Amino acid sequence: MVENFGEYLRTLRVEKRLSLREVEQQSGVSNSYLGLIERGQRPIPGADILKKLAPVYDVPVRDLLKAAGYLKDEDISISENDEIEMAFNYVMNDPRYKSGTRIKGGLTTDVKRFIVEMYEKATGKKLLPGG
Repeated sequence: MVENFGEYLRTLRVEKRLSLREVEQQSGVSNSYLGLIERGQRPIPGADILKKLAPVYDVPVRDLLKAAGYLKDEDISISENDEIEMAFNYVMNDPRYKSGTRIKGGLTTDVKRFIVEMYEKATGKKLLPGG
């Protein structure tokens, strides 16, 4: 867990050269709420908010969940299916890939894995452990 999560989020945003408004546009999370979090005036946001922010800040959801204290390596073992689901959600929320057909539900784990692997190859970003 990161000692000051708000400062950590601010650092991620500044490194990406994004304004709070740009993060809001890409994630759907209010810029005023984000500002309050960054200044330590609001508690660490829930996992649902972190899942929206991860692709904007270009970090895996798992990393944000760890930094927020929601995941601890020694305490939690995430199943392969959960790893694939988190990686797939990251890909689907990446603002750089908003165009194209979106299939609602019904995708098998193998199809999700394939989509994540194609994303990894296209971006050079590793989302799934191993391999």
